[in-house]
Amino acid sequence: MTSTEGPFLYDDDPAPLHTGAPQRSGKILVFILGGTVIAAFLAVWASVALRGTPGEQATEVTGVFLAALAADDTETAHALLCEDERARLEPDEVAAAYVGEGSPEFGEPGRDGDKRLVPVQWEDGTTSEFTVIGEDGLRVCGID
Repeated sequence: MTSTEGPFLYDDDPAPLHTGAPQRSGKILVFILGGTVIAAFLAVWASVALRGTPGEQATEVTGVFLAALAADDTETAHALLCEDERARLEPDEVAAAYVGEGSPEFGEPGRDGDKRLVPVQWEDGTTSEFTVIGEDGLRVCGID
């Protein structure tokens, strides 16, 4: 092969395209961290939206408990009691300890530390306050 002589368009090698020190863009890191924060907020929101607030959950458990007692399903009601109450009461003793006269009306649940207090007003005008705790799921654990 022969070398060609003559005028060349480029007398030198082509200039390098990237001459400076590399600069890192923080955009990807910002998108990853921002996406993680948004995903965490959405997970908390979805949890509350799907399962309800802790007070709503406590009212629901109390309602299921009293509905089971109203249907004479003492085994289900006994299973919804906390460990201490299950040890204290036999399944056939639960209704006498927890049920008032007539159908219950639920009030706005309160909070006492980790406990949820669900007020119930009975048809005869008496009121009770059911204590609901988290013990392998929500459990009814006393009445005042």
